Amino acid sequence: MARPRGENTVTCQNHSCRYFGRERGKDIIKRGRNRAGHQLYKCLHCNHTYSETLLTPLYHKHMSENEIIRICKLLVEKNGIRSIERITGHHRDTIGRLLEDLAENAEYVNETLLRSIPLEQYEMDEIWTMIKKT
Repeated sequence: MARPRGENTVTCQNHSCRYFGRERGKDIIKRGRNRAGHQLYKCLHCNHTYSETLLTPLYHKHMSENEIIRICKLLVEKNGIRSIERITGHHRDTIGRLLEDLAENAEYVNETLLRSIPLEQYEMDEIWTMIKKT
């Protein structure tokens, strides 16, 4: 006897699938993890496999969410890109691209950071001020 599937809040991210973004009737299963450690999902209607980070600023990033949060914390403390490069070991172009992606997805980032990290609103304003300067 197979065990029941856990509750899955992910919807299909394939635009050509008729169950794109729909909760009702979806049939999505977990399909392992990618190299960055993000969960992979597969839609059984369209056979499309995608990452949990699709449509987020974390998509195509080869660093963990904890590392990205660490970089954001360093930005809050008014560290420059080069000092963050020295602290984290990531190249400054990687940090710059991360900042660009964060700026493009500002609403998602605000929601995620305020939920997962105990940051106050003024600290979030400092992050966006730093991103705007770069």
